[in-house]
Amino acid sequence: MSQKFFEQVNQNFDRAAAYVDLPKGILNQIKTCNSVYHVTFPLERDNGEVVTIHAWRAEHSQHRTPTKGGIRYSALVNEDEVTALAALMTYKCAVVDVPFGGAKGGIKIERSDYSRHELERITRRYTYELWKKNFIGPGIDVPAPDYGTGEQEMAWIADTYSSLAPSIDAMACVTGKPVHQAGIRGRAEATGRGVFFGIREACAMADDMKKLGLKPGIEGKRVAVQGLGKVGYHAAKNFQEAGALLTCLIEYEGAIYSAKGLDLDRVVAHRTETGSILDFPGAQNMDSRAALEVECDILIPAALENQITAENAPRISAKIIGEGANGPTSPEAHDIIKNRGALIIPDNYLNAGGVTVSYFEWLKNLSHVRFGRMDRRFEENAFRKIVEGVESLVGRKLTDVQYKSIVHGADERDIVDSGLEDTMVTAYNEIKEIRDRHGIDLRTAAFVSAIEKIGRAYSQLGIFP
Repeated sequence: MSQKFFEQVNQNFDRAAAYVDLPKGILNQIKTCNSVYHVTFPLERDNGEVVTIHAWRAEHSQHRTPTKGGIRYSALVNEDEVTALAALMTYKCAVVDVPFGGAKGGIKIERSDYSRHELERITRRYTYELWKKNFIGPGIDVPAPDYGTGEQEMAWIADTYSSLAPSIDAMACVTGKPVHQAGIRGRAEATGRGVFFGIREACAMADDMKKLGLKPGIEGKRVAVQGLGKVGYHAAKNFQEAGALLTCLIEYEGAIYSAKGLDLDRVVAHRTETGSILDFPGAQNMDSRAALEVECDILIPAALENQITAENAPRISAKIIGEGANGPTSPEAHDIIKNRGALIIPDNYLNAGGVTVSYFEWLKNLSHVRFGRMDRRFEENAFRKIVEGVESLVGRKLTDVQYKSIVHGADERDIVDSGLEDTMVTAYNEIKEIRDRHGIDLRTAAFVSAIEKIGRAYSQLGIFP
């Protein structure tokens, strides 16, 4: 029988706990899920048929409030998965110093089987059920998009909650909303961009790259990406723009490979036109599972959990595994890949870009001020005076392009991107320092970082001396 997902998370927790000086009782409290709500409700479908919908919300830890975590729509959703993902959210938030506890939700449906009107009714009823049991609110539990959900579902949640609990802060009940409905610029690409920032920082470490036989930097590195959803697409796009070579793209219908590199936007356009990435001109078709084993420098699994297992791990040839998805590598596979000398950049750090920018959106909703609104023009006027003064001194005018790039004041997207980059860079250096100090891998180091921070939070609450 295969190991359950939550058991895998706790196995990684236990490895890290050996390096942390905390009482056993507190360690057990940290890793235990505080509460899980399983709800069923009827749905009358468009054709009049009545079906029963199963849904969950897990709140893993309230050491910081609100709790935070996405909602996924998938036929594979179950209580174990939701609980495991909630735990990962707890540790992920702690690693990147986002002041939330971890939560996760899921509705057990194959969304392609339901109409837009049916999805709206499901989403609104789920929101009502969460509100009824006090499982949603700006200071209680704040959902976000996940696999199978997006801006539309978050807008329905916000609208439903606002009607049930009207207040000036009601829109902070959920993040990942459309920009024109109290969302934030940069949220859609945040997780994928965070994946890029994290791997880029790892690739800047000359000592680690030397061990892998690679040169520091991103340019020229061969990258394979599994999953072209929000995470995989934006990660791939950032790597391509930074000069990396996208040699393999993997989706559920199959994979395509080209040693010369693939043009991401042309592949997406081909898929839109044909319904598949397969048969892309100039590329070789491959089986999705076999494509994980292609020779490359960086492999980014950005789809679902347990994609790299003990069965295929011995054939994974990538020198760097950047976990864009939650739990894509089993503990056994992790050990196999680590022991052959590859660098694994773990999910409990690397895909924290989404929750980081969700935090910024939550802050924006509570402050009721768009980032950049107060100081952007002031900055531009100050920069303009400096540039004009320099031009006067040197007797030469800048080109329009140069002038605009220098005097540009930071808008919301700039500020969000800067905050995301700083978060990912700072957190990577923290876990690398822990790794080097203890002689452990990055995944264990990230768990050590999280457990120590959560333990300090409990200590400050007076739960133990």
